[in-house]
Amino acid sequence: MQNDTISDMLTRIRNANTLQKKTVLIPWTKMNEGIVKVFVKEGFILDVQREEETNTILVTLKYHKKTQKSSITNLQRISKPGLRLYSKAKDMPNVLGGMGVLVVSTSKGILTDREAKQNQLGGELLCSIW
Repeated sequence: MQNDTISDMLTRIRNANTLQKKTVLIPWTKMNEGIVKVFVKEGFILDVQREEETNTILVTLKYHKKTQKSSITNLQRISKPGLRLYSKAKDMPNVLGGMGVLVVSTSKGILTDREAKQNQLGGELLCSIW
């Protein structure tokens, strides 16, 4: 049996987000760490800490101060183990007319769709967030 660690991570974040939890623990993999760092860089997540002893990542979710609404509206897996999706830089789709972020695994690491287009890099379309 194979496990899809990316889908597991996205589901954990989505569930914690729905319950308005402040933090969520995610199993550590290089891919998960890279994706979560992109989320932090784009402002969807507040903070990330790797816990060496338990081999997990502690993710602190971000909520608006006044309304207590989450910064994450939707989180979606695109490329799945049964159907991998790849795209060239020029053919990369926009998420929500540029308001969302597409996370792409490239030869230069895990980047956003804008960074990949800027560097003219294609790759596997991992997930989208808005």
